[in-house]
Amino acid sequence: MLQKIPVLVSISTIQDKYGNNLGALCIGSDLTDHKLAEEARRKDMLLKEIHHRVKNNMQVISSLLSLQSRYIAEKKYKEMFRETRNRIKSMALIHEKLYQSRTLENINFREYITDMVHGLVLSYSDQGIALEIEADDISLGVDTAVPCGLIINELVTNALKHAFPERRGKITVGLYGDGTIELVVKDDGVGIPDSIDFRNTKTLGLRLVTILAEDQLSGEITLIRDKGAEFHIIFESK
Repeated sequence: MLQKIPVLVSISTIQDKYGNNLGALCIGSDLTDHKLAEEARRKDMLLKEIHHRVKNNMQVISSLLSLQSRYIAEKKYKEMFRETRNRIKSMALIHEKLYQSRTLENINFREYITDMVHGLVLSYSDQGIALEIEADDISLGVDTAVPCGLIINELVTNALKHAFPERRGKITVGLYGDGTIELVVKDDGVGIPDSIDFRNTKTLGLRLVTILAEDQLSGEITLIRDKGAEFHIIFESK
């Protein structure tokens, strides 16, 4: 089977000492590797631009929600807008990290957790809440990073809203493993009562956590109700 390959051809004449043409020298260079490298570079540039635009578009949506929330007087609905904005920000941050990464396919999730969780605390203006990040140096692809980031967003938000009536306490986010990943989000607050089934609660946040953990990550989620709330999610890195 014939196959076309890119070739660079250079031709020069061969002459004797009197300037008479004796023939020609033809040299061909296979440009396949060069062509493939150029195509890969263009794809990387395109992918980088896509991540950049997705991040910018999400930031625009977040800003629009922020502007719209200023015209809402009822606290319950303002809080819904804030939670939606934080979900969008958690996804936008992933695309920002992908844009900054060398491979454009994976992000350092420890750096992502640190930036995202600190941003959440600032959005709630909770200076009395201490944060602790215990994360291995783990890289995750976008298909795993997005649901994992949303889970952290929901659990940290839930702790900020409900765990600390006196606005004092600590939230710890841990990420451990290689291949099999364990995500831990815990607080030392008032805890979740035994009467509440977090898988069937009426609140969107905890229901979303279950859906993301079990359906998106194909993982297992457990809750330890001891001296606060401690969620463990175990899943395979994709």
